[in-house]
Amino acid sequence: MVAGERAGVLDSPFRGSDAVRAGLITRGLLRGPRFVRVFPDVYLPADIQPTFEMRSRAAFLHVERRGGVLAGYSAAQLLAASCEPRGAAAEVLVPAHIPRHRGLLVHQGTVAPEDLHRVVPPGGRGVLVTGRERTAWDLARRLDLVEAVVAVDALARPARPGGPLRFEPAALLDRWAANPGARGVRRLDRVVALAAPRAESPMETRLRLVLVLGELPPPVVQYVLCAADGRVVARLDLAYPQARLALEYDGGDHDDVLDRERDLRTGALGWHTMRFRAADILRRPERTLALVREQLAHRSALFTAERELRAR
Repeated sequence: MVAGERAGVLDSPFRGSDAVRAGLITRGLLRGPRFVRVFPDVYLPADIQPTFEMRSRAAFLHVERRGGVLAGYSAAQLLAASCEPRGAAAEVLVPAHIPRHRGLLVHQGTVAPEDLHRVVPPGGRGVLVTGRERTAWDLARRLDLVEAVVAVDALARPARPGGPLRFEPAALLDRWAANPGARGVRRLDRVVALAAPRAESPMETRLRLVLVLGELPPPVVQYVLCAADGRVVARLDLAYPQARLALEYDGGDHDDVLDRERDLRTGALGWHTMRFRAADILRRPERTLALVREQLAHRSALFTAERELRAR
């Protein structure tokens, strides 16, 4: 094996015994400071950030030969539907008991072949994960209501804006009918009713749920705002069209200059935009709800009066 191939194998999670057997590394080097043991016989280079994805891929190597697959939040991560909380443990599903390890959440059970999916990460080897619908079924039955809806939205989200859903959330109710004794199914109808998978991020879903669970009308998700000539002006995270009120979640990668320019364009059409950050949703949901309620009531009354005047 040439040097480039050797480096490629050791630049992602790998089994130490396989690497030693293949002559890629010595046992002495494996125990040295250049590598970190993540799980028994599974290592990462010490200079690579042990992200949730990396830890999940390492977990798959740990259970692969025992018939295990990635499940739960780890499956969602590999399926490009990341929704795990900070510090989440890697999750696996195995057919038989295995010893516990720090940073690993083990579920015991089996998965039908149609519920399996193979993912090949860039620069990595293929991993087996539970498919989107099965992963949503598993997460929705164990998480609290908000995080269950977040997971379902993330996993069912279209591959591209405006495209078809990856699966219909109502499919979870079909699974419930086929498995009436499954643990945690009693709240699934509520989760499905609250799901809106066209949201483009978990935080958008959390913002929407602050409003809906606060008894405001459900906003339109990913509303396409067009000018009178049909030209698309903006695609809004959440919107109350009758009140011309837009709600936007601003993550850490938002460009303030571009946002201001877009707000000027939507403002020229009579729209008002309210922008929120993570702290507004996670730490101050009551204040956020009150602000939206006040603005929605004000603008609804304003445009109702305007429409009545035009009708006279």
